[in-house]
Amino acid sequence: MDIQHLKYFVEVAKQKNFTKASQILLVSQPSISKMIKSLEDELKVTLLDRSERKIELTDAGVIVYEQAIKILQSVEDVYASVNELVQIKKGTVKLGLMPTTGVLLFPNVLAGFKRENSQIDIQMVEYNAKQLKLKVEQGDMDLGITVKPVNSELFETIPLLSEELVVLVDSEHWLVKRESVRLSDLKNESYILLTEDYALHDVVTQACMQSGFEPTVAYKSSLWDLIGEMVATKLGISLIPRSMVSRFNNKNVHAISISNPLIEWELVLIYKKNKYLSYAARTFIEYIQYNQL
Repeated sequence: MDIQHLKYFVEVAKQKNFTKASQILLVSQPSISKMIKSLEDELKVTLLDRSERKIELTDAGVIVYEQAIKILQSVEDVYASVNELVQIKKGTVKLGLMPTTGVLLFPNVLAGFKRENSQIDIQMVEYNAKQLKLKVEQGDMDLGITVKPVNSELFETIPLLSEELVVLVDSEHWLVKRESVRLSDLKNESYILLTEDYALHDVVTQACMQSGFEPTVAYKSSLWDLIGEMVATKLGISLIPRSMVSRFNNKNVHAISISNPLIEWELVLIYKKNKYLSYAARTFIEYIQYNQL
């Protein structure tokens, strides 16, 4: 067994497809199949269920996958540690961002960081909050900017900012002339929510349930702009972070404060516990701590 065997096996397990894995690894499919078969022969178990079109892990495969992830992470840490000694004050930070964070909050922060650390590159990829946490957990991203709650057993967190959720309504809605409203007063409204892939969906749903009702969902979308347009056309109301209101440059929507309960939208920087952090990642964390959003 060697690292290459484990690397190929892990990628096939992630993709659940030999062809996709070969494209990512830039290795021929027969070579990958041969290596995984060799690994199975060595361990005397079947690791992959190949009976269906979509490959699945066997029970033994799940165990080997979990251990292989740890081993590959340890090997990556060795290379990162040596690289830090060779290339001091250089490096790359792989940063996961939510789309709203990148657009509204981070341009000035990133510009300031680059001015002070010109030899550190930042590779940014956008994910929704749930995907982002998974990417950081799996080691695909060094750091992530996401929203609470997060698993404190898996991640270290650094608070960034907290803001309230507000109600977005159309220009003729009965709330337009109100400064604030209790969430319980909105139990008979139709709601336009982000899809379940987004953390905000759960935050809004849980807040409604705690206020004594289950929200009636008229539509779900993964597009912020579409949500604003649907509210403007009187298809329902939506709950959004206050900083997002400026995104809807539409005179046909209005934001109303929620007086009870106060629903907070808390942004945090996360990184995986017990994972080696490169000089570049540590420098970025320090910069964020001293230059809060």
